[in-house]
Amino acid sequence: MGIQIAPSILSADFANLADEAAAVSNADWLHVDVMDNHFVPNLTLGLPVVESLAKAAAQPLDCHLMIEDPDRWAPGYVEAGASSVTFHAEACRAPIRTAREIRAKGARASMALKPATPIEPYEDLLPELDMILIMTVEPGFGGQKFLDVCVPKIRRTRQLLDQHGLELWIQIDGGVSADTIERCAEAGADVFVAGSAVYAADDPNTMVDKLRTLAENARTAR
Repeated sequence: MGIQIAPSILSADFANLADEAAAVSNADWLHVDVMDNHFVPNLTLGLPVVESLAKAAAQPLDCHLMIEDPDRWAPGYVEAGASSVTFHAEACRAPIRTAREIRAKGARASMALKPATPIEPYEDLLPELDMILIMTVEPGFGGQKFLDVCVPKIRRTRQLLDQHGLELWIQIDGGVSADTIERCAEAGADVFVAGSAVYAADDPNTMVDKLRTLAENARTAR
């Protein structure tokens, strides 16, 4: 699969989300961070905003649920218009059932891992998923510094997928910028969530294209 860029609206102007989605029209996805102030110490948005954004945005929505009890809530985000729904391994009690429910409703099922959560215990679960999200910062807030310690986990995840002949996407979220995206692409990542790097740029669309080119070149050199 090709490189994909998913700007995070966590760094956008929440009062003008339709315009902010249009400002990154070159993006492959629009990444939506859902936080409940329980699983992570921050509160963002929920189902009603996702439903409205799905109607206004041209890009498919990639919803990242940083919430407690995702087993209960994840299917509702597909119904609200999300094309991909990510639940956290640390919060999900029935990951196989939840992944299957997400897929049954027509969306891609993804599982996220915090920086300190290893991939290896979830090896047998991988065939139930469409994507693995490797957090490269502690979840909860945008604008954090990229954690280099996570790069070996990206590489190990790619090796596991290749070993089993699986075509899952590997997504990276946290501190992704022009300075960090190449090492992640070289390690095997496919999908890149970038918040402040995109929305703080003078031209967000130009930055989307720049990030994609940097990742594609790093992958070619791999």
